[in-house]
Amino acid sequence: MRLHSTTVGQRMTAHVLVVGAGAIGGILAAKLTRAGAHVTVLDANEAHVSAMREPGLTLDELGETSTVPMDAVATASAITDSVDYALISLKAPFIEPALRPLIDAGIVDTYVSCGNGLVQGRVAGIVGEDRMMVGIVEWGATNLGPGHLRQTTQAPLVLGEVNGAMSDRLTRLAAVLSMAGETRTSASIMDQVWTKLLLNSTFSGLGAITGLTYAQAMALPGGPDVAFAMWTEAFDVAQAAGRQPTEVAGVDADRLVVRDARDVGSAQTALAELMARLGPTKASMLQDLERGASTEVGVINGGVVTTAEDIGTSAPLNAEVVAIVRQCEAGSLRPEPGNLAALQRVMLTHR
Repeated sequence: MRLHSTTVGQRMTAHVLVVGAGAIGGILAAKLTRAGAHVTVLDANEAHVSAMREPGLTLDELGETSTVPMDAVATASAITDSVDYALISLKAPFIEPALRPLIDAGIVDTYVSCGNGLVQGRVAGIVGEDRMMVGIVEWGATNLGPGHLRQTTQAPLVLGEVNGAMSDRLTRLAAVLSMAGETRTSASIMDQVWTKLLLNSTFSGLGAITGLTYAQAMALPGGPDVAFAMWTEAFDVAQAAGRQPTEVAGVDADRLVVRDARDVGSAQTALAELMARLGPTKASMLQDLERGASTEVGVINGGVVTTAEDIGTSAPLNAEVVAIVRQCEAGSLRPEPGNLAALQRVMLTHR
């Protein structure tokens, strides 16, 4: 993987539209707005939009609180200017309904898929692969309600072209987004997508079923062993599918792979490093379950399962997470630490 850090040297003017102002999109939009970028926010939640406009988004940022008034709208028809980049930060089911009006209006030049899980193909199918780039947000955040978001961890934003090109539009967007924090570009962004998927399928999956933050789930008896098994399962699926997971939050993906007892010590060290950076993260899937909303488990853990099936193998641990989360969505289970036992049973069955 080739990652390139971007600093703000020459500022290039660009109109950025953030589509979906949830925890990730809203915080990114607030930081860009605060730094002086030209930003519009599109979100269907009118109460959230109203609060973002006046008095402004309340942003809890790693212990610091600020209020950032933003140009926020609830419908695409309210956007009258042309848009250079539309950052798509939406749950999978809402992508097409949100993008169709923008496509019909013909106001967006380039769409940037920033969602969780394997949604890039879905976005490309709607907007066209030549009009799409990929963004990966490695830091965590929590939605506290209309007009109030919290950033919980610090990590880079990574951008790339699907074909690996270091294009002018990629360089330009990286310069703009670096106004909001550390931004890198990658010549192997789809490998990076799979690396983020390992993180989400493992730690967001475990957080969702246990009702805990990443670090709290790893403090459970047996939590790290389950995490290593899940990570290794998804890592093997990625490699079999032709992807090479790289690094996330400064930790190389292969360091968390455990195939026998000899790997455990180094994996524990890598896990400690990852938790030091991302441990306070509360999974977006858990936040959805707490609100009684549907989750993205189908494109996160389900993305691992579907890819495994497509290449003629299986991912039983990820399949079990999908099953548990679906039961939580239906109300027949609730997120709690005891749900970890189901994964431990799967580990014993497939050992």
